Parts: sequence; C-alpha cells; structure tokens
Amino acid sequence: NKTMLRLLQMIPNNSYIACSGGVDSMVMCDFMLGSKKKFTIVHVHHGTKHADDAYNFVKSFAQKNNIPLIVKKINSYQESNAKKSCEEYWRDERYELFHSLEGKVVTGHHLDDAVEWWVFSSLHGKSKLIPVENKNVIRPLLITEKSKILNWAARKNIQHVNDPSNKEVKYRRNLIRHKLLPHVLQVNPGIRKVIKKKYLSIKNNNEQ
Repeated sequence: NKTMLRLLQMIPNNSYIACSGGVDSMVMCDFMLGSKKKFTIVHVHHGTKHADDAYNFVKSFAQKNNIPLIVKKINSYQESNAKKSCEEYWRDERYELFHSLEGKVVTGHHLDDAVEWWVFSSLHGKSKLIPVENKNVIRPLLITEKSKILNWAARKNIQHVNDPSNKEVKYRRNLIRHKLLPHVLQVNPGIRKVIKKKYLSIKNNNEQ
C-alpha cells in the first residue's frame, strides 16, 4: 500500500511528538490523532527567520486540535558558541529538551533519512544506522520511505510548512540529499531495501 506507514515499534499513549511543522512531523501528528492516542507536541523555535512561521503554524494546529504544546526557544546560532556547526548546535539544543522530558519523545525520522546518514557516516569511515532509540527518544518511522509520508500527506491534505533552509546545500545533510543521493541510487537502486533489512533484523533480534 502506497500510503501505509510502517512502524518499527509501538508508540505509547501520552508520548511527546517532536514537531517542526514540516511534512514528516505533521504526518506523525495526524497518525497519532487517527490512533486516538493522547500526546503532547514539542516544538523548538530555532531563532531563524523561518522559525516564527513554523511556531505560529504549530501553535495554531495544537490549539485547533486541543493538543498540549511545549515550546523551547533557542538563541540564534550567531549568539552561540561557534565551536559547533549550526546543525550540531540546533540538534544539541533539541535533544537537551527531549532528554529532559519524562516519557517517550517520537521523532519523524524516516528511511530516506537513514540512507542519508548511512552514506554520510560511510564517507567518514564507518557506516552507521540512525539508532532506533536514543535514551527516551524513539524513531518508529525508520522503515517508512519518504515517498509514503508524502503520499499520506497528499491523500489526507495535511497542511505543513516548508523550511527554506532544507534546500541550502551549505548544510551537509542537504548536500548529501540533493547532490549525492541521486548518484548513490544510480549505483545501488536498492539501497533503501538494504537499510530497511538492517532495521528489521535488529527488530527481530530484539523480539527474540
């Protein structure tokens, strides 16, 4: 089925959904609403131009659907310690919030993210999978392709906001996504299946 979301693990009731307002996290929220599970939205305002639009969008979605909302506003990157890239800085700030919460925090990381990370980490000498869990953070969509998330959003007319920085190839993950991955898929069109199998074997080993 083109619009099925496959989960690596069950999402518990009263979870937190990490929601940027982008399509992946909005589909995750829609999935949770459909499953009738209670959840709280966690949103990080990154202090960028786009961040106000994303925050306003997420806030109005939460209000409309009576979903509790937790927001953390972080200093814009220039004000921070520039020993890290802005991607690392933003990520560290997000996970500091996620790890401070009691209960599971669900992110919208999907199979295509996992392929990108596999390629990126391979170029640094050791192929790595995005972990299914990081302390209390869980990533149940890691065996679902991005195309299925987009199909779900289109079929159900799910509103979301697009972060313009996703197109900027100065960020490493975007460089891999936009420039490198098309070539990777030419060399190995089955790379998604390869990575999905790795996750399913981890899942099977954990269940035995």
